[in-house]
Amino acid sequence: MALIESFTDERETQLSREFLDQGYVVVDVDDKARLDAFRREIVKIACAHIGCGPPEDDGVFLNAIHEKVAVEDVNALRLHVFQQLNNNAWARPTFLSLARSAVDAVVGNELAMQNKVNLSIQMPNDPTSVLPVHADPWSAETPFEVVQWMPIVDVYDTKAMFILPPEANRTVRGKMSNLPNGGRDFDLFEEFKDDFRWIAVPYGKVLVFSPLLLHGNIMNVTPETRWSFNCRLTGLFTPYTSEEKCLGRFYTPITPKVLSRVGMNYKEPEGFDG
Repeated sequence: MALIESFTDERETQLSREFLDQGYVVVDVDDKARLDAFRREIVKIACAHIGCGPPEDDGVFLNAIHEKVAVEDVNALRLHVFQQLNNNAWARPTFLSLARSAVDAVVGNELAMQNKVNLSIQMPNDPTSVLPVHADPWSAETPFEVVQWMPIVDVYDTKAMFILPPEANRTVRGKMSNLPNGGRDFDLFEEFKDDFRWIAVPYGKVLVFSPLLLHGNIMNVTPETRWSFNCRLTGLFTPYTSEEKCLGRFYTPITPKVLSRVGMNYKEPEGFDG
């Protein structure tokens, strides 16, 4: 048996290097058949809302949903799918399982997870679905989290999202301190658009990224609709920076190990001074 000198395996080491260098990793989902089943459930929910029968091809149906639903009705569809999905006990466990190996490598295996899996539907030429440049800690979320971002269709070009790489992010954030209101009212995308990196994520892959990096999207000018799900994950024992978005409110413990349970329930004997 060979002896080793590293506490991490080769894949974890490689993912860690990519994450530090890029601020994200794009990997194959851990179970493609499970992803197909997840997508099939989303299609069933959408069809029930629209009032149509099951399609022959789930991907074609989702990509062309703008042919069945008007832009002014897309938010009602999104909310319906979001609510129905999160009513299922399998929603978060299934979602996380599709990127579990990458999340474990980047974050750890004792996790807290956002209470809901979020959904974005971005139809072609719909200005109402634009997500301006931002970083999640601006909304009081912990800087120790990652976002698992998973499309259920191919995403590319303006159908995708963009991220500012770590080195450029540090430069831009430094400039923002000299802007009024910390740059929140400034068009960061227009000013730094050459530095942003568009992340193509084909169906069957998942993106795990640091929301400390500036990110967002612009109007989708491709001929297809984007369907993407996202959820935030953090280490169970990492710091939380606000009472609003803390453990028990915004995040739920999901994978505490048995020894952590034992340790958290330990109480010193009365009068014991060590």
